[in-house]
Amino acid sequence: MWIGLIQLVIGLIVLILGGEFLIQSSVKLARYFKVDPIVIGLTIISFGTSFPELVVSLNAALSGHPDISLGNVVGSNIANLALVLGVASVIKPISVSLDTQRIDWPLLIFITIVFLLTAWFWEFSLYAGVVYVLLLLAYNFFMMRRGKLTADEVEEVQVIDSKGQMIRTALILILSFIALIFGSDVLVDGAVAIAQFWDVEESVIAVTIIAFGTSVPELATSLIAIRRGELGLGVGNLIGSNIFNVLGIVGITSLFETLVINDHLLNFDLWLCSVLPVFIFPFIIIQKSISRGLGFILLASYLGYILYFF
Repeated sequence: MWIGLIQLVIGLIVLILGGEFLIQSSVKLARYFKVDPIVIGLTIISFGTSFPELVVSLNAALSGHPDISLGNVVGSNIANLALVLGVASVIKPISVSLDTQRIDWPLLIFITIVFLLTAWFWEFSLYAGVVYVLLLLAYNFFMMRRGKLTADEVEEVQVIDSKGQMIRTALILILSFIALIFGSDVLVDGAVAIAQFWDVEESVIAVTIIAFGTSVPELATSLIAIRRGELGLGVGNLIGSNIFNVLGIVGITSLFETLVINDHLLNFDLWLCSVLPVFIFPFIIIQKSISRGLGFILLASYLGYILYFF
């Protein structure tokens, strides 16, 4: 049990560090090769914080642990909206832009409902994976047309000014990928060991411990956004992360392995994952913000969710 716990902690630390260095080195290289900042913001910044979830879910599915794969996605989306958004809004109420009210949040609800309907009436097979990846590409294209980007984060990264520095950055990028693969492998092994020791379903470990750990980048991003006063940026990153979790992680993983969702995830966790964005939406429309009171409600719901398991 202790070995599994140590593996879990080591895996999470390696994933967080690997994800951070991956984003930083990717942005540096993209700027070196004069890639459009909009493309950098959409592909690297917006989805970069979800790379750990992608590697963990893909690794788990290919290792014969689909419960961890789907549980990680469902648990991460719950953590993003209940924990991360809750903490951020308790620290400081978050005003929500008109675009987010009219487009982004309804789009998140739509994607979440598609996820729920796929689980209920279809399966996460190759065909579903193709549809999800196509939807992800369409979403990226749509966002590029709108011209949304995180320019501040792109500008913060130091520009590469020499070929030697470019090579070092490329090596860091490669090592970051290796770290993500290693970290995900150790994390999955630790989660399986803990689940076997406590005789609980692997999905329980996935939607709680693993999901919390892989949501740390989103939490860090949101807190940094609060410190800078860019509160809308924090909400945008959470929406983009949740959409990528469903379309990107489930979609890409389904291309390689058919995912079968277990009854508990289907009848409880997935419903909570689907209800949360619908529950928050009226507050956004009426208050034009995510208030401190709503933040406390979201935090309390997440704590209750975790206590339900343990």
